[in-house]
Amino acid sequence: MGTHRNGFSKRETFILSVDVGTTSIRCHVYDKSASIRGSCSAKVSLLYPQPGWVEIDPEELWQGFVTVVKGAVQDSGLQMCQMEGLGISTQRATFMTWDRNTGKPFHNFITWQDMRAAELVRSWNGSCTMKTVHGVMKMLHFLTRQKRFLAASLVVFTTQHVSLRLVWALKNIPQLRQAVEDGSCYFGTIDTWLLYKLTKGLVHATDYSNASATAIFDSYQMCWSGFLCSLLSIPLSILPRVHNTSHKFGLCDPSIFGVPIAIMSVMADQQAAMFGECCFETGDVKITMGTGTFMDINTGNNPHTSVAGNAAGTGAAIKWAQDLDLFSDVKETEAIATSVEDSDGVFFVPSFSGLQAPMNDPKACASFMGLKPSTTKKHLVRAILESVAFRNKQLFDVMLRETRIPITKIRADGGVCTNDFIMQLTADLLGRKIARPTHFDMSCLGAAFVAGLGTGYWRNQDELKKLLTMDQQFLPKRSKSEGEKGGQYRGVLQSWERALQRSMHWYSQP
Repeated sequence: MGTHRNGFSKRETFILSVDVGTTSIRCHVYDKSASIRGSCSAKVSLLYPQPGWVEIDPEELWQGFVTVVKGAVQDSGLQMCQMEGLGISTQRATFMTWDRNTGKPFHNFITWQDMRAAELVRSWNGSCTMKTVHGVMKMLHFLTRQKRFLAASLVVFTTQHVSLRLVWALKNIPQLRQAVEDGSCYFGTIDTWLLYKLTKGLVHATDYSNASATAIFDSYQMCWSGFLCSLLSIPLSILPRVHNTSHKFGLCDPSIFGVPIAIMSVMADQQAAMFGECCFETGDVKITMGTGTFMDINTGNNPHTSVAGNAAGTGAAIKWAQDLDLFSDVKETEAIATSVEDSDGVFFVPSFSGLQAPMNDPKACASFMGLKPSTTKKHLVRAILESVAFRNKQLFDVMLRETRIPITKIRADGGVCTNDFIMQLTADLLGRKIARPTHFDMSCLGAAFVAGLGTGYWRNQDELKKLLTMDQQFLPKRSKSEGEKGGQYRGVLQSWERALQRSMHWYSQP
């Protein structure tokens, strides 16, 4: 919780920002110096109705959103009428459909971790249709040299994309199919649902960053892809209008918070965190380590099509280990890991939701390998922490190969980045300096920055850069024996990669 600060001027205003994550909803009240004046958080309850299915109750999420906004303002000792604007950051690729007239959902939110469309993904990626599409698009790229055709020739569906999970819903939920036929269906990611609720049904919209995570949005034309929607039989009529991230989306209905607060930004969490880290220049890199690990690079004005980008379940693995009583407090893990020289040949594969880039195997299992009588809890904890850094290294290598953009700086955020062991090992493996900001809730800060720029609360990006403070910089250490940064881990990393291969294709169904 934040600290009450009374004695404010009646004219003083503030920016509200909410981040709807996978496991929690957090709201902060920011002042001109980007300091937090009040905070409130609520837990997000994940539902597992069937193996591989991961859902969120939409009404519970909405109530949680309202609760944290009211709670943060109350915690600040301020008044709701002093809130100049509202910024919203949300987890990407979690979606729902509902009746556009009544607002009644046809099903729970189907989250980005959900695996129910895995068979559809396998079927589509291996189909003659996709092979034909890839071939035609390669030919069009050869003839026109337009990058959007090259991007289309590389399209590969994954379970994390909204696209085939939405196809599954359209095929398997009768009332949804009927609503589509009747023209009464709305589709939306979490941001769209919140906008709809905040404006009492007046706004059905999203922003470019959330739309781009659906796999049915054309990032080159900046609109929904008529081609992909037609290919997958997704009706364009159910999709929301897409706006710039910095846009006045509407006003919160006064009945909700007592005053009509302007909704000034809606952003996907990773893009929001990148803005919060002030990664404004081409080549700036941000690593978010939360429930999953997400790596983003500023590509400038040129869109880039990638098969890489994230690793699900890394932070979730640490929470799982705590639930198993491998340790009582997450803060203990650094000391536990450094109390042993190595993991004693034990390797952990953090694939509770399959393996993402670069393996992209939804049927991979989480596993410990190399267990022996000498293995202790300390070795298990170290192996788990090492696996987070190893996945960072994998994603970084793929990003370098794909983008070929010179790296200017690397910044990290998210709850897991508070662990110095993971941060130092990541810096060693990448051979790069990594900066950690003073505040770790960068998605919330990024949404606040965009909202504040929109209202004129802050003037420009240069002013924002001056507000950002760093907690610590992690410099890569040179191995005494091998004379190479991260060199002592080369053999360990190779063995861990073998463990990844052993864990792949484990389940007949994800």
